[in-house]
Amino acid sequence: MTDADDAATPAATTIDWRSQPHAVVERDGVRYTLLGTAHVSSSSVEAVRAAIDGGGFDTIAVELDPQRLQSLTDPGALAKLDLVQVIRSGKTSLFAANLGLAAYQRRLAEQLGIEPGAELKAAAVDARARGLALHLIDRDVGITFKRASQRLGWWGRANLMGGLIAALFGDEDVGDDEIEKLKHGDMLEASFGEFAAGNPALYEAVIAERDRYMAARLRESATAASGAREVLAVVGAGHLRGLAQHLPEGHEEPTAARVELETVKEKSSIPWFSVMLATFVLGGFAWGFWRGGIDVGADLLLYWVLLTGTLGAIGCAVAGGHPLSILAAFLASPITPLHPALASGTISALVEAWVRKPTHADFMALRNDVATIRGWWRNRVARVLLNFFLTSLGTAIGVWLGGARMLGKLLG
Repeated sequence: MTDADDAATPAATTIDWRSQPHAVVERDGVRYTLLGTAHVSSSSVEAVRAAIDGGGFDTIAVELDPQRLQSLTDPGALAKLDLVQVIRSGKTSLFAANLGLAAYQRRLAEQLGIEPGAELKAAAVDARARGLALHLIDRDVGITFKRASQRLGWWGRANLMGGLIAALFGDEDVGDDEIEKLKHGDMLEASFGEFAAGNPALYEAVIAERDRYMAARLRESATAASGAREVLAVVGAGHLRGLAQHLPEGHEEPTAARVELETVKEKSSIPWFSVMLATFVLGGFAWGFWRGGIDVGADLLLYWVLLTGTLGAIGCAVAGGHPLSILAAFLASPITPLHPALASGTISALVEAWVRKPTHADFMALRNDVATIRGWWRNRVARVLLNFFLTSLGTAIGVWLGGARMLGKLLG
């Protein structure tokens, strides 16, 4: 019998769910029972089932978004992903971040013998099995990641990505202290690793904002038309206090609050960095030809092309790229830094995905393969991601070295 079957047919349990952390809030004729759970505890699964079984609730709300619920209940969902579209739409980094979260959860599952978020899955599956109204009240992980990134400076974003990459490649056991924090905290916060500790900007986006968001979603979903009067909200214990505070005190219209917390600031319509880089590089070429003649100009141009192209191609080769992907990286790396809408990693990754199209088996094995270093080069999906990041890294190093060489010529 599968986990989903277990959740759909709750077993008899003697646990008293009221002994678990919880709070009751009444507002606008609706009573909200907030049940705080531990994302890595079998007793939380039993408490959720006991509450739904005997709590007299007509509506179940769960700390999930549609994407996370699908990943919990449909292991084959990843195989339906259009990897080429992910790359073209510029969501490669977000896809890698989601893989980091999945890899971290897999390590926890292997170590503790329970799937992280099993109690959330049980709440959703049980609600559907009993014909109860189900509301997913958490914010989309992608929006949370983007809003967190925007609150951080350049160095902060680099550290954040470093933490996520560490989660992707790490295969060591999760420490006892971290597991204990998970019992009283939040899965997303833990997934960001040590960088989340003591970082107000990250805490605001990952925890505090989501408390407000989920409070707004609860109010928004429990309208008179929905018929909700007794709502059970299953949330991580780390959100219990914030929800108990915002739910009765929030005065803002819930839909307006939700929309505000889903808003991601648009990037500047003028890509200043790309404009300045292109001006500097093209101006340097022009200066070389004008002041130094064809020899100096050609030397600067050749150095730029060979340095950026070679380092981009080396990055692609280290990622195990196909010869055509390596060639694409070499040709794209000198040009793409001067264009705000292009990236050498994107072009080489698209060629890699086209030449070595990932199979259904690659997608199905992805979560397991990214847990090991060797698996990253064996799995075609993971190798496309490596291609993207390492080609981009090689090109970036080439840009800085080429720019330094050009600056030396200009000042010499």
